[in-house]
Amino acid sequence: MKLALETLISEGVEAVRVLALGQKLNVSRSSFYWYFKSRQDLLDQLLDYWRSNNTRFIVEQAGRPAASITQAVLNVFECWLDESLFNPRLDFAVRAWSSQSAEVHRIVNEEDDARVDAIREMFSRHGYQDTEAFVRARVLYFTQIGYYSLEIVEPVSRRLSLTPAYLLTHTGKQPLEGEVEAFAEKMRRMARI
Repeated sequence: MKLALETLISEGVEAVRVLALGQKLNVSRSSFYWYFKSRQDLLDQLLDYWRSNNTRFIVEQAGRPAASITQAVLNVFECWLDESLFNPRLDFAVRAWSSQSAEVHRIVNEEDDARVDAIREMFSRHGYQDTEAFVRARVLYFTQIGYYSLEIVEPVSRRLSLTPAYLLTHTGKQPLEGEVEAFAEKMRRMARI
């Protein structure tokens, strides 16, 4: 599974083949079938992995208790700075795969909807009306997906320096005292690990 994920990310879905993976692992084709019923089973498990990681963590982070909307958004921002919560390369690989498969495209759309809905619910819990909560959720989420799609790379220090402005833009509110500093410290600690 790990090799299949790495292959999907680095070479695309067409390279995720039973024979090629077996050769790289130095195992027979028949050994492969002890773990997966078919190539389709492997592909289905790759999609399940993507869903249960990238989507699950966005939903969980958006659902975390927060004293303010700015803290709630910072909880979601953790996904963008911690690849153990959200793997952008895997997300991009699955999106590329979706351009070749109507079924995968449908699944990607469902997952995008689930992610946006979780963020919308977060805004709603903090008093935003339905339409505003929905639009703010879409803007927050699709801004980040755009970052990945455009392959914008900037140092974490730069992203952290822009955090107050992003919070104001996404929420319409200034962060509470200490929120950004605590978030930045947490991100710095993670960078050292």
